[in-house]
Amino acid sequence: MERNPYRTFIALEMPANLRATVIDYIKRLRDKVPDVSASWSREDNLHLTLKFLGDVPTARIGDVSAAACATVRASGPFELILGGSGVFPTKGKPSVLWIGIEDPRGGLYKVQQSLEEECAARGFTRDSRAYHPHLTIARMRKLHRAKDLAVAHLASDFPAQTFTAKELVVFRSELLPQGSRHTPISCHVLSGNGD
Repeated sequence: MERNPYRTFIALEMPANLRATVIDYIKRLRDKVPDVSASWSREDNLHLTLKFLGDVPTARIGDVSAAACATVRASGPFELILGGSGVFPTKGKPSVLWIGIEDPRGGLYKVQQSLEEECAARGFTRDSRAYHPHLTIARMRKLHRAKDLAVAHLASDFPAQTFTAKELVVFRSELLPQGSRHTPISCHVLSGNGD
């Protein structure tokens, strides 16, 4: 393995106004349970991940971008609904808080499947698990008050927000002491007819 590979993922970019709404929601949750130890998603890190590739040699980043490029040529923009709240795992000690994604016309499923095929065609490993779209908003660091935070999140039920997915982005993720930093490597507009 290359000495400095890029930790890489491909995601749909979300509109700025929707990211701001999610951050407001996060602030309200943090105010309800202020003494919980959690790693909260920052506004610039709110993306809908379609494929996580892990460590990719820098010489292969062009292949990742080519897969994203081929995917957007076959798919046009489509509507998604961000709404509802959940936790992972569903039973036991909560470790992740998330907001749900609805795909009313199947556009997300088609793009994700196409991306999976395009990446596999370029030698990247297929995901063994089924794709379950969600937006992670927090990861628990300690158990203290984690259940209280999960209960507050599930009770508040993030109100449904419709948005149009227009762009696929290849990101580099760097794990830093102050949290992860996501840097766009390449951006790809959904330009196909969507059929």
